[in-house]
Amino acid sequence: MEHPALVIALIGALGIGAQWVAWRTGWPAIALMLVAGVVAGPVTGLIDPKHVFGELLEPIVSIAVALILFEGGLSLNVRELRRTDGAVTRLLFLGVPIGWVLGTLACYYIGGLVWPVAVLFAGILVVTGPTVVLPLLRQSTIAARPRAILKWEAIVNDPIGALCGVVTYEYLRRVGEGGTIASVALSLLAASVVAGLIGWLAARAIGWAFPRGHVPEYLKAPVLLVAVIGAFVVSNLIHQETGLLTVTVMGVALANMRLASLRDIHPFKENVTVLLISGVFVMLSATLNLEVLRRFEWRFAGFLLALLFLVRPATVLLSLAFTRVPWNERLLVAWIAPRGIVAVAISGLFALRLDQLGYGDGSILVTLSFAVVIATIIAHGFSIGPVSRWLKVTGATERGLLIVGGTPWSLSLANQLRTLEVPVTICDTSWQRLSPARQAGIATYHGEILAEATEDRLDLSQFQVLVATSDNEAYNALVCNEFAPEIGRDNVYQLGGGTDDHDEDTRALPTSLRGRALFASGHGVEEIVSRERQGWGFRKTRITERYDFDAIKADLPDEADMLLLLRKNGALRFFSHATRPTAQPGDTILSYAPPTRPGARRVQGEAA
Repeated sequence: MEHPALVIALIGALGIGAQWVAWRTGWPAIALMLVAGVVAGPVTGLIDPKHVFGELLEPIVSIAVALILFEGGLSLNVRELRRTDGAVTRLLFLGVPIGWVLGTLACYYIGGLVWPVAVLFAGILVVTGPTVVLPLLRQSTIAARPRAILKWEAIVNDPIGALCGVVTYEYLRRVGEGGTIASVALSLLAASVVAGLIGWLAARAIGWAFPRGHVPEYLKAPVLLVAVIGAFVVSNLIHQETGLLTVTVMGVALANMRLASLRDIHPFKENVTVLLISGVFVMLSATLNLEVLRRFEWRFAGFLLALLFLVRPATVLLSLAFTRVPWNERLLVAWIAPRGIVAVAISGLFALRLDQLGYGDGSILVTLSFAVVIATIIAHGFSIGPVSRWLKVTGATERGLLIVGGTPWSLSLANQLRTLEVPVTICDTSWQRLSPARQAGIATYHGEILAEATEDRLDLSQFQVLVATSDNEAYNALVCNEFAPEIGRDNVYQLGGGTDDHDEDTRALPTSLRGRALFASGHGVEEIVSRERQGWGFRKTRITERYDFDAIKADLPDEADMLLLLRKNGALRFFSHATRPTAQPGDTILSYAPPTRPGARRVQGEAA
């Protein structure tokens, strides 16, 4: 395919298509993107990024990696680092040199590389790139601490691996000119300090300009992206490959300034990152040359096994020795270390330069780097779930319901769901309103759900649905609007303000600012309170082949409302003014109905 526009469209379709299939199937997205690129590139010849983009391919990939690293840095909050019990610091200051030494030995004695090339390649392999780790973590359910360790290590070590390769290459280049490792290290250290300073100054400039109104709201996201690219390019002009350090420092610095503007543009940056990861990974895998893979030798297989089962585990276990990190979490971190875009891109870059310096093994780096990427993606991508479950390092295995607002109605709902074995947590700012829930043994969170500290204390990944049930409908809407990007707009519900008539009411909040209304009729808070006083209650009914959805509906009183449907797999589907889930045998329906007999205060409902 020769037309650049068609190639770009196809790359985008393959990358995002792979992400969508991964979401539907639960398979690792990185493995699917790798397969898509290989099939579209070397297998079918449908796309050839090198031919289409030519010399622009390298800067395109470099800038994309820089933006991915910056966005990753924005997610690195120092408060999260404290929860890792020093593991990230140890992996940085101990793990990098240990992994470099052990990797060098494996490259030389098992991979058969000459010493200079072995040292350079082992330095590159200390990375665990965010382009592969972040999609992996997004689809997994591992516990908070190992998740934070893997995320921080991937983002922080990425520029470190590039710098290790640069140190080795610069020494090899200057050794003929009388240079020493000390002089090379000092010059690169100075360049790294300058690179970090550039990133910090760029972050400070953004942090000064945005809150003071020097940049209009509609230009903040474009200005931020241009600033990242500019800082990356300027740093690379001072010293090659230091730009990755610059953008990482810039992202981490901005993340810890608590700028309100960043919250508004964060969804945009996340969308850009997903596009870049998908596109770049497909492009790089499409550039894979099958002729290069045919040069793969059996000794390389031994090197891959050593890298997976000796080098990485030894690096992590030695680095985390005598820490408070439990053994099962250490073992998980020791196993998960996929390599991605940065390892391939930097290896390809130095392969050409090493050939120019006369090191014949340089050309092997392309083969080995792709082999490492393929092996680690397949091994870690498909095993992270089973291994984390085997080691018992998972978060909530069943994703439950988060109820915001401790009201009598929400307590009744939580009790009903608990009998159905659905995990429920009730959140409220009042300790007194949470008291009945605590006495009933229901999980609670005492605090303001909208507070910034909540993200450090409450793991939202354990919830599949959020329901706002406070006595303030505007607050319910605010909560739903805040958490819709994270939990999903189709998975946030609220009491009040949800019928279609509200869209034409100029006094009501627009649909775009509200969660989906509970109940098909969109009952408000006052209606629920009134019905509570009348003795309304919940009914649980299980659908069978004989007792189907229509029969259940016919047996309910005319004024009753169906609230939710619980699938056999634990998925919750709510009835709202906009959605009517389809019931199947084995599902359970929870309805809200008036008392069945005069004087009854509660309807216990039918046995599920």
